[in-house]
Amino acid sequence: MPSSESSQISTALTAYFAIVGIIALISIIFSIIIWWKIFSKAGYSGAMSLLMFIPIANLVVLCILAFGEWPVLQELNMLRQQVRSMPQQYNANPQGPQFAPGQNLQSGPQYPRY
Repeated sequence: MPSSESSQISTALTAYFAIVGIIALISIIFSIIIWWKIFSKAGYSGAMSLLMFIPIANLVVLCILAFGEWPVLQELNMLRQQVRSMPQQYNANPQGPQFAPGQNLQSGPQYPRY
């Protein structure tokens, strides 16, 4: 094989592996961002997304995410209990708006006429 053919092949392989490497790097960064958002919305630290690249730790973290009670839901339940324990601050028998006799009541929203 002449040297020009081998240099062309090596150049093509170098370009191929450079493109594959860039695609792999982009996909890794994209997956970190996705997992970071998922963990943040669940109430965990977004840095737990980095554990998804460790072979056994990713299974443990997924089990925690799937079967554990999320901090966001714990906070929501705590706030719901606080609201339930608060006394009612509204009238039990509310009265509707009072209108003067002969006042024109319109049922729909008022739109300006152009």
